[in-house]
Amino acid sequence: MASTAACEPIEDSLKLTGKKSFAGIPEATFVEDVDAYMKDREGVESILRQLDEQHGKYKFMELNLLARKKKLKSQIPDIQKSLDMIQVLEAKKKTNEQIETHFLLSDLLYSRAIIEPTDKVCLWLGANVMLEYTLEDAKALLEKNHETARKNLSQVHHDLDFLRDQMTTTEVNMARLYNWDVKRRQALNAK
Repeated sequence: MASTAACEPIEDSLKLTGKKSFAGIPEATFVEDVDAYMKDREGVESILRQLDEQHGKYKFMELNLLARKKKLKSQIPDIQKSLDMIQVLEAKKKTNEQIETHFLLSDLLYSRAIIEPTDKVCLWLGANVMLEYTLEDAKALLEKNHETARKNLSQVHHDLDFLRDQMTTTEVNMARLYNWDVKRRQALNAK
């Protein structure tokens, strides 16, 4: 879960937009009075079907958010490793030292390499695209990406919490409507 201090700016940004979720998750309405709710409606089965469909949609959204969370959780350490490597390259450039390292050629196959002091680095941008940056530009880009990924992870945490509340509300509504229908049927059978 996201820390309270990290959530405050996120909650403030949601208040400005008037939304309760970054992903646009619809809010489930709690049925306070089942009798009044069912007065204007026909067929508890159709309403239970609608609630079950809504619950299924919430489950689907949860799976998507969990996949996004997993991706972000793996992306953040990768970005941090790249930032750390840029700091090493900057330090070695200042002292004009070479870096001896091993890099991965394929699964379980590494090669020894000597890296000369440099002021340029290549970054994978995705979709098989790699660009060359100066160390300063690469550091700025990676810091921006790191901050964005952390912000997105915090938003996903918030949306997951909100989504779990909506799923619980929907499940409670389904149980209350089902119990109301059982009591109604028992009362009809008693007459």
